[in-house]
Amino acid sequence: MIDRINVANQFKITNQTNPINKPTASQSTQAFSTFLKDAINEVNRASNESDAMTGKLIKGEKVDLHEVMISAEKSGVTLLTTIEIRNKVVEAYQEVMRMQV
Repeated sequence: MIDRINVANQFKITNQTNPINKPTASQSTQAFSTFLKDAINEVNRASNESDAMTGKLIKGEKVDLHEVMISAEKSGVTLLTTIEIRNKVVEAYQEVMRMQV
């Protein structure tokens, strides 16, 4: 079974109109840091899983070829998604830095 990559469900949406529920700057920084760490760990896990399955296939162990290919594609898509997100974050940062105060 192929699990879909769902980044949107990892965010917890808070009530932005109520100032009581508004997170502090340090809480937001911590949450963002944790999110990034988890996302990078997921990319690393997918890559390691793909490498392990490819190694088993090369050694001649009993592993289905389609499972190896699914694992490799999953790893590739996860990595490409992470790269695109990084590019968008860098682009947004550069845009903010170009703004005149």
